[in-house]
Amino acid sequence: MSVYDTLKSLHIELPPVAVPAAAYVPFVQSGNLVYLSGHIAKKDGKVWAGQLGKDTSTAEGQQAARAVAIDLMGTLHAAVGDLNKIKRIVKVMSLVNSTGDFTEQHLVTNGCSELLGQVFGPQVGAHARSAFGVAQIPLGACVEIELIAEIG
Repeated sequence: MSVYDTLKSLHIELPPVAVPAAAYVPFVQSGNLVYLSGHIAKKDGKVWAGQLGKDTSTAEGQQAARAVAIDLMGTLHAAVGDLNKIKRIVKVMSLVNSTGDFTEQHLVTNGCSELLGQVFGPQVGAHARSAFGVAQIPLGACVEIELIAEIG
């Protein structure tokens, strides 16, 4: 099944690439690797603000991370032209805006990782990953995620 058939079956429409908010580009390709800049969580087109452990639950953080995954796939599509060219999702790095005593960053990040696995399948979608708790993310977003993919 094509990646786009899977996205359609999940009722996911890929968004266009967001305009960078600072001095960077949304993606860079070097050889067969595509590096995506960090994408912050958005809900209804606005920054999904919040702090895990304070005013945002783990379940809500997972939904925010899932939303970021959709945005990342939109940027990846723009970068390579066809998501079926993706040979492997290599690495995901997640920053979770969280209090000092919040310890479920890995569970929040599952919202992204699980969707990538579902869309790309277990061979292509399985990836290395880091999930960090941080004191703040630009614009108060609850989650920011970057991604590295290999094209074939």
